[in-house]
Amino acid sequence: MEGQFCAKCGSRVGAAPAAGSGPTMQVASAMADNVASALCYLFGLITGIIFLVLTPYNRNPVVRFHAFQSIFLNVACIVASYVLGRIFDVMHLWGLEPLISLAIFALFIYMLIMTYQGKKIVLPAIGPLAQQQVGN
Repeated sequence: MEGQFCAKCGSRVGAAPAAGSGPTMQVASAMADNVASALCYLFGLITGIIFLVLTPYNRNPVVRFHAFQSIFLNVACIVASYVLGRIFDVMHLWGLEPLISLAIFALFIYMLIMTYQGKKIVLPAIGPLAQQQVGN
């Protein structure tokens, strides 16, 4: 029925107030592990660091693993992009440089989707380093 709840506080009209009730603030709940883990890959280095700093997530080993792996992957991609870019410059293969960026973008999208689906992808060389940081 309409009008059974107070428009200001949401309590039932005509019901006795609960002990200790009054204005309350809802605490935001933490994201699911797969969502937080996937977001680690969204902006690479930046979101990886953010999830290592945020309180509920920095204690979660699954999220910590993906945050570290995202950070290490981003650093490796920056180095690889620079090195391959210089090699392509020397060899006058400038048309291949955009392919590096496209491959890196595709890799991060793949990691984001797989992690969101709850799959733990351990990348070669980078994954074991991330696992060491988490202690798994």
